[in-house]
Amino acid sequence: MLAESEKRNAVFLVDDDLTNLTVGIEALEEHYDVITLCSGELLLRALEKNIPDLILLDVDMPGMDGYDTIRAMKANLRTAGIPVIFLTAKRDGGSELEGLSLGAVDYIFKPFSEPLLLKRIEMHLLVEAQRRTLESQAREVTLLNQELMRFNTNLQEMVDAKVKTVVELQDALLQAMAELVECRDDNTGGHIGRTQGYLSVLLDAVMRSGIAPLETSTWDVRLILKSAQLHDVGKIAIRDDVLNKLGKLTDVEFEEIKKHAVFGGAVIDKIKESTSEQAFLEYAKIFAVMHHEWWDGSGYPNGLKGEEIPLLGRLMAIADVYDALRSERPYKRAYSHDESVRVIAESSGTHFDPVLVTLFLSVADEFDRISRTHAGSAAD
Repeated sequence: MLAESEKRNAVFLVDDDLTNLTVGIEALEEHYDVITLCSGELLLRALEKNIPDLILLDVDMPGMDGYDTIRAMKANLRTAGIPVIFLTAKRDGGSELEGLSLGAVDYIFKPFSEPLLLKRIEMHLLVEAQRRTLESQAREVTLLNQELMRFNTNLQEMVDAKVKTVVELQDALLQAMAELVECRDDNTGGHIGRTQGYLSVLLDAVMRSGIAPLETSTWDVRLILKSAQLHDVGKIAIRDDVLNKLGKLTDVEFEEIKKHAVFGGAVIDKIKESTSEQAFLEYAKIFAVMHHEWWDGSGYPNGLKGEEIPLLGRLMAIADVYDALRSERPYKRAYSHDESVRVIAESSGTHFDPVLVTLFLSVADEFDRISRTHAGSAAD
């Protein structure tokens, strides 16, 4: 049995002239496995069972001539790719052009030169072998690309699932920390959730209004709202007897409470040292440190004034105060929505940024809805 590299190519020789068939066999049989056929009809029948590597096809034959035969071959996907070399005695350019236009790879005139015929066959078989190799390589590349795409898709799904798990864990830890702070302060149940809601309304209003477009274009609202949960994280460092005092605070105790803004900044700075997630913590630090600064400079901890206070800090100040006004404390009753709105409006230009107060007034009804639907808020 011949090895793969030693297998001979199969050539079909089609001609209605017995002499031509005999001459063709003598020229080819030493190099190829030759099958002779005497008509186009017989060729098409033979091709139903066997596919040769190349066909030598006479043009002038009775019945189905070479042109009709190649048309039938090209119409069949199974035989369309077989190289066909026309053999003919016609030497006019029109006949040659017609044969080539129908899909023949070459055109050889009879009587042919045996060495020339063999060289032309060799050349076309080499071209065909190279074409098949390229097609095979292309299929392999396509399959490899498909496999790579499947791998990338699976990998992306795994990464997405891992990221989702990590984000869920981070969110759970963040919420646990915020709830820990809130649990220490018995007087502020639900405060974190409500201020998040108020802040969301204000952020949406700011971005719709066109205020500070350069700054707001860089905001990641999702991270901002998550980080807002840490605005009171500094209270974790305040003594329980001060944080949970039922009566009104003394001046000394109030100074102690005020330190929670500084402590909050320090806590977040400590976290920043051990993580690459800086954007979230930058937002969180603004909220923790700046939400008690006043527009007129009389707030704490740094006594910042006007636009020295970051925009996010000025927004949180409104959300934080509104919730404090609506909530009952041992030393004060819960204010109604209308009373709370009036207090904030009257504090425009002193406690709060006047532009943001105007914005707040345009969405105040949303604040009322959030206050009423979150547990821990006081009824009017």
